[in-house]
Amino acid sequence: MALITDLAWRIGGPQGSGVDTAARFFARSCAAAGLHVFGHREYYSNIMGRHSYYDVRVADHPLTCHRSQVDFMASFDAETLARHVMTVTDGGWLLHSERDADVPLRRLSMLDERAAGDLVALLDERGLSHSTAGLLELAAERGVHALPVDFGSVTGALAQELGITQARADRTLNTVSVAVCCAALGLDRSYLVRALDRVFRGRKPIVELNTHAIDLAYRYAVDRFADRTFHLRLQPRSPDHSRIYVNGSEVVAMGKMAAGLAFQTYYPISPATAENTFLERHPRIASRSGGDQAVVVVQTEDEIAAITMAAGAALTGARASTATSGPGFSLMTEGLGWAGINEVPLVVTLWQRGGPSTGLPTRTEQGDLLSALYAGHGEFPRIVIASSDLAAAFTDGAQAFNYAERYQLPVIHLLDKALSSTTQTLPRFDPGALSIDRGRLYRPGGRAPEQGSFPRFAVTDDGISPRPVLGQPGGMHWVTGGEHTEDGRVTEDPVVREQQMEKRDRKLELAAAEIGFPEKVAVYGADDAALTVVSWGSTKGAVLEAIDALAGRGLAVRLVQVRLLWPFPGPELQHLLSGAGARGPMVTVELNRSGQFARLLGQQTGLRPAHQIVKYNGRPLTAAELQGPLRRIAAGGAEPKTVIRNPWE
Repeated sequence: MALITDLAWRIGGPQGSGVDTAARFFARSCAAAGLHVFGHREYYSNIMGRHSYYDVRVADHPLTCHRSQVDFMASFDAETLARHVMTVTDGGWLLHSERDADVPLRRLSMLDERAAGDLVALLDERGLSHSTAGLLELAAERGVHALPVDFGSVTGALAQELGITQARADRTLNTVSVAVCCAALGLDRSYLVRALDRVFRGRKPIVELNTHAIDLAYRYAVDRFADRTFHLRLQPRSPDHSRIYVNGSEVVAMGKMAAGLAFQTYYPISPATAENTFLERHPRIASRSGGDQAVVVVQTEDEIAAITMAAGAALTGARASTATSGPGFSLMTEGLGWAGINEVPLVVTLWQRGGPSTGLPTRTEQGDLLSALYAGHGEFPRIVIASSDLAAAFTDGAQAFNYAERYQLPVIHLLDKALSSTTQTLPRFDPGALSIDRGRLYRPGGRAPEQGSFPRFAVTDDGISPRPVLGQPGGMHWVTGGEHTEDGRVTEDPVVREQQMEKRDRKLELAAAEIGFPEKVAVYGADDAALTVVSWGSTKGAVLEAIDALAGRGLAVRLVQVRLLWPFPGPELQHLLSGAGARGPMVTVELNRSGQFARLLGQQTGLRPAHQIVKYNGRPLTAAELQGPLRRIAAGGAEPKTVIRNPWE
């Protein structure tokens, strides 16, 4: 028996069966034991019935990504066993219900035809039956240890001891499954009880019921598996600092609130809705100056209303934003252009998912980069930033407002579903470390209304004009959708048109000059590394872990992580990458088919990667998936483009 320093755990079952609750319970239990946690959730775009699963990785060190191969899997149903049996590592553990031990694959009606066909082919190769029994035999050949559990006996004992109905006792199945796993992993039950108190805070009857279920599950595990030797054991640690357990949607919302968000709009769309509902649950928060700060959240009738309403709120001086995903952003483009021509400091949080059209509503992708850069007819300036992990999502969520108000333009904050579905233990955020920049506001200074309209769009050397808010004395001006004079009146004068176009464009030149290098690009690894990986967004975590693993094998890799996508940091990247070819190939990594970032890099710098690594099956990258391609590229044996494929996700 050996203590483990890095465990990948997975639980799966039908959507709506409590998979998410069980995984969060397990993760919080491990966090209570002082361990670092990184979670990732995958699910179909339906409310009930279809398959979902949740990965939780636990370690004694900070984590940056999940693992697609797991050491320990817990199954709620036969479909989970079938879908994921091949993802359990050799020598790993598979906990399942006794009733799922021999189920014909043909009875798994929701198992995709392709997946069922692949499993049948594997079973035929070994002459095994087309059933979960055959799959368990196949797993046993790889040293996978099966742990069949009679869940009914545990919940039946619970019902009898507490004098409750079997139906009520069965509601603890999630707790029982997690408790049996934790017992097998040697984690003291006290950590589960502490996690229960957090999950069901203030709901004493539920806590008491599930605490009793934990006790019974631990006793069952001791009796049922007394003859088994578990080689995976979790070792609690004393945390070195206070941590929080959050997901990406919560983090972005918290960053916005810390920056003074006053008004957010949305129309429900996956995966952006989670951010909005979090804000709805926290309508009032403590402000730095004392007292409460209100956040108004409005669910609109459609995305066009969402962006135009947010733009209107921004014109009143409120820090305003809207959150959406690809299809919703497509509908918002006219409103985005309206905000652009009127120089409205508006934040659009764009959660990327698989497209086009409805595409993959609950899966991840980085397919909206070019859309974010160019959406809308005509030309108008915008800033586009991309968050790479949860810590960055908090600061970026706040910084987006500073950019919007400093440069008086729309800011598009790019994230993706992988980040919204990531849960992680992190050090507590420090809102006091954030700076607030409201930009160049108009100060009345005795200006009387009878002096006439205010030159809201005055042509200035840097393109930024003093910004009055609607209703401010002395700040009267026109706001329309047409080209306008300095005070906003519609005009088609060719000279004025040129002046206003050039004025707006100068703001981007100013932003490119003023925004600091660390806000544009982050660099990890030595300059003389054999390979240089260039990436953006949520791929960072997998790349960093792959780099660490390859370093242990003698291969040095550098990561250049681009944070500011527009205005594109061309000069900075030319400086960083112009010598990369002399030291070794340059490789781009992204989650789309066409290599949108690689295309943008070539357009803006003339530098084109020697190799592209892409993945577009709707699932995020893992470090293990990157290591092989990077080694082949370093050895000179790789094709120009490598597609990461994993049929078992």
